[in-house]
Amino acid sequence: MKTSRYPSTDSCGSPLGQSAARPARRRFGATMVALAAGVLLAGGSAPSWAEDVVRVGVIGEFSGVFSIYGQQSRRAIELFQKEHGDKAGNIRVEVLYRDTTGLNPEVSRRAAQELVTREHVQFLAGFGLTPNALAVAPVATQTKTPMVVMNAAATVFVPTRSPYIVRFSLSQQQVAEPLAQWAAKQGIKSVYIIVPDYAPGIDVEKYFSGAFTAAGGKVVGSVKTPLGGVEYAPYLQRAAAAEPDAIFFMSPSGDQGLQFLKAFRARGMDKDIKLLSTGELTDEVVLDSLGDDAIGLITSMHYSAAHDSDENRKYVAAWKAAYGENERPNWYATGAWDGMAAIYHTVEKLGGKIDGDKAVAELKGYKAQSPRGPISIDEGRDIVQNMYIRRVEKVDGRLANIEFETIPNVGTRQE
Repeated sequence: MKTSRYPSTDSCGSPLGQSAARPARRRFGATMVALAAGVLLAGGSAPSWAEDVVRVGVIGEFSGVFSIYGQQSRRAIELFQKEHGDKAGNIRVEVLYRDTTGLNPEVSRRAAQELVTREHVQFLAGFGLTPNALAVAPVATQTKTPMVVMNAAATVFVPTRSPYIVRFSLSQQQVAEPLAQWAAKQGIKSVYIIVPDYAPGIDVEKYFSGAFTAAGGKVVGSVKTPLGGVEYAPYLQRAAAAEPDAIFFMSPSGDQGLQFLKAFRARGMDKDIKLLSTGELTDEVVLDSLGDDAIGLITSMHYSAAHDSDENRKYVAAWKAAYGENERPNWYATGAWDGMAAIYHTVEKLGGKIDGDKAVAELKGYKAQSPRGPISIDEGRDIVQNMYIRRVEKVDGRLANIEFETIPNVGTRQE
């Protein structure tokens, strides 16, 4: 059993400041950089990095419309190293960041190539958006670099595109099917589906529709919307005309979810039609902005900052101590936190000698207690985890996603 000790928020290893303050280590790092530069100028290949330093290249959406999510990932990585130190065993872990600025597969691919060939990273990580992850997959394969996906959620595309991809986030199949089955059990007979027109949206429609009809429900219509700048009124008019018991909606970003909810309430549709959604709609980074109109919304997701466990309470407390009392981690953050825990685990197990095939073999069967609950990696290099049906409630004067039903050990079928 490959059980990680790293997801705990208790400190282990040297604190970040102590390691960074060692002048001898600084001189050694500077010497290695100079040697690498000298070899490149001489026309030779760059030497591999010393075995007591492992470099991780993180590619994410740190600016632009999706930056509120990319910054959650970066904060989680930085907090992980603050809580656990910058060493995995005796091996220092150095993180380099590259910004895709949003949905930008070509920028993602070039960033990965630069990180591997010039910066000599031994892990690629991050990837909030599926198209960006898919663009990097061939680089991971060609260079045999383990690629730790911390968020991209298209169901079958990600782990199957490269034998070096391991996913620590979720698949849309994991989110959609439990919610559809729950809806059918509640007596909801008909649903209209509204999703964004990109891989995760197509995925979530497929799996919600399949599970709902298999449970005896009927999908009375569906529509795909653009990724940005959507005017939801005409889509909602078509949905209302179909007279469904419920609308199933997926939001690709917090602002669009807010606009959808406003339009849904403004038309008075909440009086006769239930609203079901994936967790993006009530994500912690946008939940406060939804206001009391969000109370009662039902969503499915694998993480809530209100998750009831000691591990999560420690994690959230560390987050608030680092970033402010009103700040909360979301599911992006938790995928990054768990991905870093897995990287530390692998670095320590391999003694810093990172071989792509050995790293992936070590991650298969990996198990840990995460802030979201128990997680593991299956033989298909995808995550197995609990999924939760949640309701938005006001707790101590603040909106929160309160989990009221748990579906344990949910994996992803490769089709």
